Amino acid sequence: MQRLADIAPRLHNGRHSVRYRLLAIALLPMLVILPLLLAASLYSWNSKFDATLVSKASDDLTIAHQYFGRLQEAAQAQLVSMADSARLRDLLRKDDDAGASLAGFLREAARERGFDFLYIVGSDGRIVASGHPLASTSVRWNWPVVHAALEGRAKTAVDVFQPAELSAISPALAQRARIGIVPTAGSAPGGAQEEARGMLLHSASAVVLPDGMRGALVGGMLLNGNLSFVDSINDLIYHGSGSNERSRGTVTLFLGDVRISTNVRLFGDQRAIGTRVSTEVEHAVLGQGKTWLGSAFVVDDRYMSGYEPILDSYGQRAGMLYAGFLERPYAAAKRRTLLEIALAFLVAAAATVPIFLTWAAEIFRPLERMAATIGRIEDGQLEARTGRVENEDEIGQVSRQLDRLLDQVQERDRQLRRWNDELNRRVEERTGKLRLANQQLEATTRKLVMSEKLAAIGEITAGVAHEINNPVAVMQGNLEVIRELLGRQADVARTEFGLIEEQLRRIGEIVNRLLQFARPQEYAGSTPSYAPAEVVDDTLPLVQHLLNKTAIALEREYRASRPVAMNRTELQQVLVNLMVNAIHAMPAGGRLTLRTFDRDEDGQAGVVIEVGDTGAGMVPDVMQKVFDPFFTTKRREGTGLGLSISQMLVSRLGGMISVQSEPGQGTVFSVWLPVSDNGSPAAQDDEAIHDDGRIA
Repeated sequence: MQRLADIAPRLHNGRHSVRYRLLAIALLPMLVILPLLLAASLYSWNSKFDATLVSKASDDLTIAHQYFGRLQEAAQAQLVSMADSARLRDLLRKDDDAGASLAGFLREAARERGFDFLYIVGSDGRIVASGHPLASTSVRWNWPVVHAALEGRAKTAVDVFQPAELSAISPALAQRARIGIVPTAGSAPGGAQEEARGMLLHSASAVVLPDGMRGALVGGMLLNGNLSFVDSINDLIYHGSGSNERSRGTVTLFLGDVRISTNVRLFGDQRAIGTRVSTEVEHAVLGQGKTWLGSAFVVDDRYMSGYEPILDSYGQRAGMLYAGFLERPYAAAKRRTLLEIALAFLVAAAATVPIFLTWAAEIFRPLERMAATIGRIEDGQLEARTGRVENEDEIGQVSRQLDRLLDQVQERDRQLRRWNDELNRRVEERTGKLRLANQQLEATTRKLVMSEKLAAIGEITAGVAHEINNPVAVMQGNLEVIRELLGRQADVARTEFGLIEEQLRRIGEIVNRLLQFARPQEYAGSTPSYAPAEVVDDTLPLVQHLLNKTAIALEREYRASRPVAMNRTELQQVLVNLMVNAIHAMPAGGRLTLRTFDRDEDGQAGVVIEVGDTGAGMVPDVMQKVFDPFFTTKRREGTGLGLSISQMLVSRLGGMISVQSEPGQGTVFSVWLPVSDNGSPAAQDDEAIHDDGRIA
């Protein structure tokens, strides 16, 4: 039973542990490990998916950059072929109507090759000829590309023309360059309401003028609003993929942060020309000169984008080239894929978890039944059993073995209980007999010890009394002889003779009391009555020598009005014993209290004499033994008979002595004596006496 009681708490406390461990074994792979692996795989897939989109945006931007570069190379090649053409050299050498013929040639060449202007400038800045009439003769010609051509090197660059510079070439060209700014979300706040500058594909090639001076053939192609440029790049990169226009790729050319040519739609078929790039892209590309690859906000949606700065002929960041595609279809496809994977996982979990739980329940349900059975056994239900278990596996065998073990334990318990009841009954019988015999033996032993002690004391006391009587008689006789021999001279020592006689008489009384103590039956008779206060005062001189040795204050209170009928000497003996004990209890000083007062006990009139001290007090065990013969707390100074004899003397007259004491609070002994029937006490005892003082 004890072993089962030790096992039951462990099984009971481990029940949930086993359940949870089995559930963990069943569900951990499906609900924890697999989701973690799936999450890690999805995270890796998502990262690779995003990296693929970024890589595609980078590739698109590379294609756009290459196309833009080839466009510049093509413009430069066309300008070089024109400058090297024999017709241009012939026209430059002709003197007759050369200007008109040269201007027509330049106008026709500009139209065929897509230049918005085409003119020849000398090294002195003089305009030799122009394909279109120039609005001003002070056309800016000090561009780096022009200087390169004047030095004999053909060069092409992207340059930004200010509105006045465009107007000097052609007011129509300046008007075409103007683009109104359209506010959009994400762009920098404030700014101009219009972009009047023009971004041009600027080319120049060296020519030789008729006077032998070197000149430059300069051509420009305005990119502001040049939709064929961005559409060509878009067709080259995305070649019209996707049925939805918003799902196609987009290409944009920026002048500063303003879209000047783009196929990004603002709404409907309106292109987002005039909108501004987002602040974060502007700061990274135009502000820091970095290439942006990643998601960015474009007009009204997020695009997977690639931005790179465009440098002008001075090496300054003049604008940006952008290529990107709408991010939403890919994000939707990503979400759809994630939802499909999550749904597939949930379906798999919903299909497999119940099976796992069923298998786990078939394991821990029998274990729980066994744990519950052991718990009931521990609570005292010895008939509790697990019962039949459906499984025929190892757990079922353990369950059956447990029930057989519990049957054996219950049978052993019945036998042990029967043996225990029989043993308890026999022990109780023997114990009762031994207890009764022990009580009888203790009572008999106490009586024998008391009888032996009192008999020995009686014999000793009687012998001592007879031995003392003989010298006392001799002293009394010799005292009479001395008086007769001295005659009248004896009157001189009359007082001393009286004291000697008084003390001899006192010795005789003491001897008589010793004989009365030893043989009380021989001295039974009537005793005189007297006031208790008188006896107390007469007793004080007998202990005065002890009071003189300590700083003890004496307090007396006499209120008794009844006489007592106890032998005066015996009462003094009792009081002396109590006073001596009280003085010994106060070695460091204290207060000795003596009180007398009237009190009835059980309807009988009596007087109480109290002797109290302020000493250390007594514990209850000591209080129960203070009246036992030979019991003492004084070790070497006491015999242990004082209180026993006092109790005997008082009890013989029908009185009693009681004690009240607490450790640290002092002790009070109360002597109750029945009153005398011979009258009232002496007159001097009728009134109370109070005396408080310290005896040094």
